[in-house]
Amino acid sequence: MSASLADQACSLAVALGANRPSAAGSPRQTLIRVRPELETLLCDWAQTSPSRICCSWSPLLETVPVGGPPGQPMYCNAVVLIGGVPGPPGVEAALALLDRLQALEAQYGRDRDREERWGPRSLDLDLLFWGDWRLEHPRLVLPHPRLHLRSFVMEPLLAAMQRSTLWRA
Repeated sequence: MSASLADQACSLAVALGANRPSAAGSPRQTLIRVRPELETLLCDWAQTSPSRICCSWSPLLETVPVGGPPGQPMYCNAVVLIGGVPGPPGVEAALALLDRLQALEAQYGRDRDREERWGPRSLDLDLLFWGDWRLEHPRLVLPHPRLHLRSFVMEPLLAAMQRSTLWRA
């Protein structure tokens, strides 16, 4: 058994970010408010109880925008590691999770059809990886292709990994 959630073969990582207010308030308030909703979404998607899923959250970090239009406000970023996902990774399950993440973004005011690439957003949820599984699909690439280039993702990811604990079935 692995001593760390980050080492588990079936661990997922999701990045959260926002730099525009949502109906929940400021970007920081949005990320705080979405946390329990995201945990519920993950349990529903995995078709398992909350006692079987283990979430390790990074602290919220304020970061400078990277790319996109100039003059954007600062981002609030975080990462959650999820352990205890039953079953092996698969395309259908990954795309179903992506659809649920994007539906949650829309609930917080994100309109992917109208936004500028790398522009401001009220909520951004990115699936970073699912264990060591690799996927190249037109809608989703895992691990996230720019993960290692983004300190605003790597810093909270490492913090979440340091906070991870042993998960027992």
